[in-house]
Amino acid sequence: MTRTVPVGLGDRAYEVVIGRGLLDTAGARIAPFLKNGRAAIVSDETVWALHGPRLTAALEAAGIACPAVIVPPGEQTKSFAGLADLSDRLLALELDRGDLIVAFGGGVVGDLAGFAAAIYKRGVDFVQIPTTLLAQVDSSVGGKTAIDTPRGKNLIGAFHQPRLVLADLDVLATLPAREMRAGYAEVIKYGLLGDFAFFEWLEAHAGQVLSREPEALAHAVARSVEMKAEIVIEDEKEAGRRALLNLGHTFGHALEAETGYGEALLHGEAVAAGSALAFRFSASQGLCEAQDARRAEAAIAAAGLPTRMSEVTAKPFDARTLVRHMGQDKKAEGGRLTFILARALGDAFVAKNVDAAAVTAFLQTEGAL
Repeated sequence: MTRTVPVGLGDRAYEVVIGRGLLDTAGARIAPFLKNGRAAIVSDETVWALHGPRLTAALEAAGIACPAVIVPPGEQTKSFAGLADLSDRLLALELDRGDLIVAFGGGVVGDLAGFAAAIYKRGVDFVQIPTTLLAQVDSSVGGKTAIDTPRGKNLIGAFHQPRLVLADLDVLATLPAREMRAGYAEVIKYGLLGDFAFFEWLEAHAGQVLSREPEALAHAVARSVEMKAEIVIEDEKEAGRRALLNLGHTFGHALEAETGYGEALLHGEAVAAGSALAFRFSASQGLCEAQDARRAEAAIAAAGLPTRMSEVTAKPFDARTLVRHMGQDKKAEGGRLTFILARALGDAFVAKNVDAAAVTAFLQTEGAL
């Protein structure tokens, strides 16, 4: 069964289509958005080897010319150098503003190709075809596009909404188990931040989602996308409520920065550890019950995800260094830290002017130096 979630943003509204076999109908679904019958596919080497022929066949069957630009896999590609290389290769294809870019891959490809689309000849349309659980439930929806810098993650970017998102659940069959777990971190995040009933459902069905049981997986993806769409419609450019979607990310991005944005710590793993840290910090500040923090941690750990800094690396982190990274976070204002904290399971809020000394002391109780 195909499920469609609308993202109602006026003249920039679009649909997120969730189901099986969507790659095979991609040409017919994308064709209405094309002026010249041409779409450049941006993908990475891993995804292209697995699924490229199917997508190419579907687009060509609909009469769409679809040259491909293949980039290396991994977070390191989401950089100034990666953006420059991709932009030059798109220019070499002589794409014009009536053409379209298809981001075909995980979060790295979606962010990079989306940002390239935002700035290529001052903006061209693009379509997201996310191929990881994390990208299907989070990064492909909402129009955030960006690259990383040595000073922090996603600090250079633009809001650029796609014209369409096709979340084909079939492609998740080839996703490594570790990547499924990393994506699940973003799924459970939605329950933790604003839907206690969904959190309870995930406590009971985590194994079915991670083993890709069709109905459980479809429900987890659809509910996650529904929650994100609702928040994006209300606050497209993160002036208020959309910041809730960053639960776990302030702690998590600091851990990623210290581990080098690589295979040592996947983004979803960082979000998992960061979410557990956010709940424990909330409890330490008297904002939520300790039992809620323990329950959040247990649900994250049950999915095989890290909840402690000691699970990320054997070498202790430096608390002050982590807090300095947090000062570069996009939510920070006037040198003061902003966190997404919790009053209870399913009840997160934006906390501004969080005391850096309190965060430093908390991190030290968690094992940082």
